[in-house]
Amino acid sequence: MLMTARVRGSVSRVVDETETGKGRATPSRKEAEAARKARLKAPVSRKDQVKRDREVRDALRAKQREALKTGDEKYLPARERGPVRHFARDFVDRRRNVGELLIPFLFAILVFLFIAGVSGHPEWTNYATAIVYPLIIMSVVVDVIVMTRSLRKELKTRFEPDETRGTMAYAVMRSMQLRRMRLPKPQMKQGDPMKARY
Repeated sequence: MLMTARVRGSVSRVVDETETGKGRATPSRKEAEAARKARLKAPVSRKDQVKRDREVRDALRAKQREALKTGDEKYLPARERGPVRHFARDFVDRRRNVGELLIPFLFAILVFLFIAGVSGHPEWTNYATAIVYPLIIMSVVVDVIVMTRSLRKELKTRFEPDETRGTMAYAVMRSMQLRRMRLPKPQMKQGDPMKARY
């Protein structure tokens, strides 16, 4: 039975009189201590609840940021979690990927085109756009094809088909990123052998 105690016309607290009444076992010291802590932790207002939720979210984000650096599976974001994604990351990170050089190559071409323009050599611009740029793009495409074929073969021997959905796109996107910019951070050095189990 719930009873409300009143002091000078104001509600002070709610007491459950059935907790220690007849027909109920006396709670152990451990249970009583756990109940006391739960009551102490209970928010007294909506403002406190919002503050507590914000603190929990901030703490979780901090743990996720740290996990992206260390590779701790427990706190990784959902899309990065699991043995298949871990395997795909290691597979990409141990390779020398042409795709990760795409952005530096494109930036170098822009600088080259700028220099050609201000130096009065338009033939350099034609050379870059007609030969160098397509060559870079084709190199990236060929490298991605080689990587995905090899990765698909490895996935088939290690994991079930329903576990590997989306892994190809995940691996390709990672291979296009500069190694130092990848998250989670690479846990393998280039040329390292793959682990036997994941």
